Amino acid sequence: MWRGIEVVKNESDPKAPAHVELSEQLDDSVLMPGDVTIDVEYSSLNYKDGIALTGKPGIVREPRLIAGIDLVGVVSESTDDRYFAGQRVLVNGCGLSETHHGGYAERARVPGDWVVPVPASISNQHAAAIGTAGFTAMLSVLALERGGVTGDVLVTGAAGGVGSVAIALLSRLGFSVTASTGRAEEHDYLRQLGATTIIDRAELSVQPRALMKQRWNGAIDAVGGSTLASAIAATHYGGTVTACGNAQSSELQTSVMPFILRGVSLVGINSVFTPRALRLEAWSRLESDLDLSALEGTTSTIALSDTIAAGADIIAGRIRGRTVIDVRR
Repeated sequence: MWRGIEVVKNESDPKAPAHVELSEQLDDSVLMPGDVTIDVEYSSLNYKDGIALTGKPGIVREPRLIAGIDLVGVVSESTDDRYFAGQRVLVNGCGLSETHHGGYAERARVPGDWVVPVPASISNQHAAAIGTAGFTAMLSVLALERGGVTGDVLVTGAAGGVGSVAIALLSRLGFSVTASTGRAEEHDYLRQLGATTIIDRAELSVQPRALMKQRWNGAIDAVGGSTLASAIAATHYGGTVTACGNAQSSELQTSVMPFILRGVSLVGINSVFTPRALRLEAWSRLESDLDLSALEGTTSTIALSDTIAAGADIIAGRIRGRTVIDVRR
């Protein structure tokens, strides 16, 4: 028997909050089809997880599902020749906690195409600390590089998971980072990660003019809404802005002016359905470009039994950096 956090939807009222519980008596009969069975050691807490853990609709699409969009562990069985018993592996996204049982459990079974070997120099706990947030940050940096961005880059939602890892990556790669946050108490933390300039998120939270003074060559936005619109309106000619979240709003009220007068590119980042080749590239770059000592300063570890409460904290903006779930605790 093993444990897992289950989200149980109210089938009689789809708009009602789902029931979320820590189940203590699960067994392998609940596992879904797949080629690789994994003894899960760690998962992580992302904003998307917070939505599921607080019973809100929009993430879990099955009547009953184990939550957690990340998992890291060791292969126990595999019918896929690419993986072997005892191998350290991870999965980010790919439908975990949406249509397939996720990482908030001690066991998982997934299709082999979802699985990525944990890079040799990264521990399982560090891989969970990186998780979907860090993976998304790396995908965003790769998009900036493909756009030829150098110099000044804005990072919004800077004290969150994506923002924290993005700042650490960009700083190490030689970019100058402007960090946007509404948490004054986090300024020292952001400077330690490598931010060179810090602005209050209120500067970006008002609906901007079609074009604003050009301030940065690119941006990584994790909040959406007017913040994303402002980031686009203040990007230099030929710059690239990536969008990967909607914590502020899923609406985007902007104009074509930044795109047709300044040649700005807006690139969406989807970490769920990332092709395998790009997943492997991103994790290879995380191994080479992310300072793991910086990551440690942004990470806390909690037990599986504390995860449901932590979900409410991340939705309320009370979580700094990354939170690792030790599913064996």
